[in-house]
Amino acid sequence: MLSKKTKYGLKALTFLAKQEEKKPIQIIEIAQAENISQKFLETILLSLRKSGFLGSKKGKGGGYYLIKDPKEIQMIAVMRVLEGPIAMVPCVSLNFYETCDDCPDENSCGVHKLMMQVRDANLEVYKNTTLYDLIS
Repeated sequence: MLSKKTKYGLKALTFLAKQEEKKPIQIIEIAQAENISQKFLETILLSLRKSGFLGSKKGKGGGYYLIKDPKEIQMIAVMRVLEGPIAMVPCVSLNFYETCDDCPDENSCGVHKLMMQVRDANLEVYKNTTLYDLIS
């Protein structure tokens, strides 16, 4: 299940991507428009800024803005920043692999095989979807 952090992060990114003028937008404006807690949104936007998706400007006329063109922002990168591992179980994770304590043999494990298919299908969608696709 998608976390609220990721859902709200995607909503904030799409809100910023839809802005015709690429000027900084204050957190309160994004929070009100997308019905997100301002305090929670601050944490999410800070994470997106540290990851290189957003820039920020302080003071009057300040706020957050996209650094990259929406066509260059792949969902796989956004998902990994906001959600963490793409895989549903650690034994199929590409970046956060761990063996499962309760599984003696991954090669014969039906759950492992199924979760590899789920992971690969998700990766395909995330790799082939950009922020621009979400606003088009």
